[in-house]
Amino acid sequence: MPRIKLFDENEVLTKAMNLFWKKGYAATSIQDLVSHLGINRASIYATYGDKEQLFKKSFQYYTKKNIEALTNFLESRPNIKEGFKELFNNSIAESIKDKDKKGCFVVNTTTELIPNNNGFTVAIENNKHLFEQIFYQYLKKGKENGQLTTTQDLKALAALLFILYNGLKVVSKIQSNEYELKRAVEVALLLIH
Repeated sequence: MPRIKLFDENEVLTKAMNLFWKKGYAATSIQDLVSHLGINRASIYATYGDKEQLFKKSFQYYTKKNIEALTNFLESRPNIKEGFKELFNNSIAESIKDKDKKGCFVVNTTTELIPNNNGFTVAIENNKHLFEQIFYQYLKKGKENGQLTTTQDLKALAALLFILYNGLKVVSKIQSNEYELKRAVEVALLLIH
């Protein structure tokens, strides 16, 4: 008779993701995971594989949720300039409120594991591509409906906004002056016209 899992796999992935996000991949031990997740070592291995597999699944779970949230957020903001401004300002506010100063899980993973662990390069590149594509489509929509008159290359602008978004997550780990961060965003968003 197969054993019945007494835990919610997505809830465990969320908990694992938060632990990896806070401590990093290398600093998180299997024992840390056992203690934090509240499930035994055998269940972790049986359900998720080893630590690296659990990390990869947590990372995929995070990026999937993040992309869904970004898409839903921008789709519900018909004003392109205001949508980007609100997105960046929300990111700043969330980062400043985070007492653990975690930053962005993707950025943290990139700086910790790349270039020494090529197993994550594809997932990180995919995340970058999806983010930039969402930003590009949003800018294109603004251009098509007459909100934007810019002659800038929209793909290059989308890439720049992705860099800014990730940069804010890094800088907010050490810079907690909300006014200064928002002012920097205002200057960058002058490119969207």
